[in-house]
Amino acid sequence: MIVPTRTLFEHAYGKYALGAYNINNLEQTMGLFRGCIDSQAPFIIQISKGARAYTDKHMLEAIIRTAGDIFPESLFAVHIDHGDEQTCYDAISSGFYSSVMIDASHESFEENVAITKRVVEAAHAKGISVEAELGMLGGVEEDIKVDEKNSCLTDPEEAHAFVHASGCDSLACAIGTSHGAYKFAGGQGIHFDRVAAIQAQLPGVPLVMHGSSSVPQDEVARINAAGGALKEGAKGVDPAQYLPAAKLGVCKVNIDTDGRLVWTRVLREYFKENPGEFDLRPPGKIFMAEYAKFIASRNVLLGSAGNLASAREHALSKH
Repeated sequence: MIVPTRTLFEHAYGKYALGAYNINNLEQTMGLFRGCIDSQAPFIIQISKGARAYTDKHMLEAIIRTAGDIFPESLFAVHIDHGDEQTCYDAISSGFYSSVMIDASHESFEENVAITKRVVEAAHAKGISVEAELGMLGGVEEDIKVDEKNSCLTDPEEAHAFVHASGCDSLACAIGTSHGAYKFAGGQGIHFDRVAAIQAQLPGVPLVMHGSSSVPQDEVARINAAGGALKEGAKGVDPAQYLPAAKLGVCKVNIDTDGRLVWTRVLREYFKENPGEFDLRPPGKIFMAEYAKFIASRNVLLGSAGNLASAREHALSKH
């Protein structure tokens, strides 16, 4: 069942974080739904600008609707990830999405506020909530590329001013995480003191953590053993830090890179071990099962596992 993102945030705030998982195809979607049902967790499906262009936005929307029919007990929101202004307007007018993210973090503070405020006005008129971003994460992910030297942590006082001026519903903060697979070359990590300071300025406002994949080293090693050439030693967020961040108001944790690693590992190993095969379905089935296991494991660490029934009860009470 698709529900408003704000409804999921109300239930999660201060207790657990919702996994926000990017999808691009049916295999990811089926693995995601299975993993969330297996772990009894509410969740957020994210569609990026790149995913919408990979096939067609209507294809992804149809896959999600169908998955919701196949798994009627599921509870989730559908979110636009890192949208520009026009992408947000298109998603708002479609009537399909629970929330949109407008990413104008590369603009000046004043321009970021102005752009976000315009999107908020359009979204709120349709009952859709808006995530905005303040501060800049380093790393590379699809259309986003920020050198580490240009990344900057979110200033708590600026965060307070930004949310009140723009009217956004949730705030993506730069708190030490990084986009993409080549993470934390300098040994960075989550700055919990910064998260606590932002929460103190914005009590009750859901915070969002981008770039939160952990880049499991066993996945990297298996990919490279099967012919890959990923950078050794790349590391992401320690997943043991998810729940402590959730206790400080982080309601949404974005995880994308790790899912891509699972996909790459499954396909590389399958075709290395079966060089005469050309059927895409056998490795697709393996991936769906492996991704479901991965999703369930992350939901446990996020604290969202086991919350499906109570979150559903909360959602139904809002309608």
